[in-house]
Amino acid sequence: MLIVDDDALVRAGLEMMLGQFDDLTVVGAISDGAEVLPAVNSLHPDVVLMDIRMPLIDGLTATEQLRARRDPPEVIVLTTFDTDRHIRRAMRAGASGFLLKHTPPAQIARSIRLVAAGEPMLSPDVTRRVMAFAAEPDGDPRRDEAQRLLGRLSDGERAVAVLVGQGRTNSEIGRELLMSTATVKAYMSRILTKLELTNRVQVALLVRDAE
Repeated sequence: MLIVDDDALVRAGLEMMLGQFDDLTVVGAISDGAEVLPAVNSLHPDVVLMDIRMPLIDGLTATEQLRARRDPPEVIVLTTFDTDRHIRRAMRAGASGFLLKHTPPAQIARSIRLVAAGEPMLSPDVTRRVMAFAAEPDGDPRRDEAQRLLGRLSDGERAVAVLVGQGRTNSEIGRELLMSTATVKAYMSRILTKLELTNRVQVALLVRDAE
């Protein structure tokens, strides 16, 4: 994984903390969002741990730039700032996780493993707030657009997307719809292509917007 944080003590602390897990490897640690694309090109991390506030390019902008690339690594936003504005922008930018820096080390490690495997990971508080984004007054202009986009999906794809919107994992979706995990992953790939999205968190937000 690649650590991106402008605080040298935080970078060192994360490297030390994550170094205790045998299955996780820190390939680099950098101090600004402006360094992300070159670092990803040279180090090829599977997951990027991204701070938000940095001097040149902030972590949310860096996430948008990174996720717009072909075959980008997964991004977990790891920050002290958890305003709804930051959470919403991070999720729509394509981040697969959003955790606070006081999250216990074991949970951060678990989150890295999950997003590397294609599963989203949000802290419980952030999950509640993401789900609340859909609970906005009728007439939200996003609703019609979300429903139009979901209309691109086949019945089977839409069934998978709805369960993604409920926060189900691939294995849970497979059990619900009597599919293998490989089939669910194939459906997810087609869903992302048709909806022009980059990860399942964005699919979940779109499903919520359409409700």
